[in-house]
Amino acid sequence: MVGCSELGLVKIGKKSFHYNAIMFKKSSWLHLRIGFSVFLLPVFLFSLAFVEDLEVWRAVLVFVILHFFLYPSSNGYNSYYDKDEDSIGGLKNPPKVDKGLFYLSLVFLALSLLFGLMINPAFSSMLLVYSLVSMAYSHPWIRIKKYPYASWLIAGFFQGCFTFIMAFSGITDSGWGNFVEPFVLIPGFLTTLLLWSAYPLTQVYQHKEDGKRGDRTLSLSLGVQGTFVFSSIWFLVSGAAFVWYFVEIKGQVWAIWGFLAAMAPVLLYFTVWFFFVRGDAGRYASYGWAMWMNRISAMALNLFFIWYFINNLPRD
Repeated sequence: MVGCSELGLVKIGKKSFHYNAIMFKKSSWLHLRIGFSVFLLPVFLFSLAFVEDLEVWRAVLVFVILHFFLYPSSNGYNSYYDKDEDSIGGLKNPPKVDKGLFYLSLVFLALSLLFGLMINPAFSSMLLVYSLVSMAYSHPWIRIKKYPYASWLIAGFFQGCFTFIMAFSGITDSGWGNFVEPFVLIPGFLTTLLLWSAYPLTQVYQHKEDGKRGDRTLSLSLGVQGTFVFSSIWFLVSGAAFVWYFVEIKGQVWAIWGFLAAMAPVLLYFTVWFFFVRGDAGRYASYGWAMWMNRISAMALNLFFIWYFINNLPRD
């Protein structure tokens, strides 16, 4: 006869196998949207430009932790609670979610924290704070997403300034003290301004889905055309802030021209998109147009920040 302890092991084994099986379903991995992390890469690249003694291995490790573990964990966790049926960032036709996605997102979170400890405990704790805020964004107990201006402020700060300082801290093997250092805090806040400009546009094609769930997002509150007007104002504010920073703080007039060159295709696409939206919002306030806005802005800013990083390298 099989003993009770053996029966328990069999049951535990079957349960463990079941969890493993559902975690490795293709749909769960699709919701991690690892490739979508490239849209947050400019923040990491900009932080590199402020590192004086760059250790390549540490920079590579921080890059991998953020873009291959932390962001995918956040994407998967939020997808699990959102349960979107229409298009979301990086997935035009998102598959249905199940418990496996929830477990997989937690595994990726745990891995990011463990790898973060290889840098230092402070960096790992920053990863944890970012993750907790990200969880609160979609979790039904808090669901920051349903508060239009609070979600805009929080998402822009944590994906911008907080991530900038977190990346800088990891690359330089430093800690929380960087949050009160102006030479890190100011450029970090500039990335938040850019994200505050773009954030409402990422919601402009999700009004039906958000309204169905009762999420009063910022774009839904502003309306389609109001979203474009709001974003255009913040694009102007962020552009003026970058120009001020490069001239008054860094004394790098040359950087202004690179920044303006990078923003030119972004603003051109934005203007064309807005023109079509004004004619037919139902057709052009769409997933396809929004994703191309993300691609163009990410590509342009990635190139600019790489160029800026190279030009900030010490000269012998």
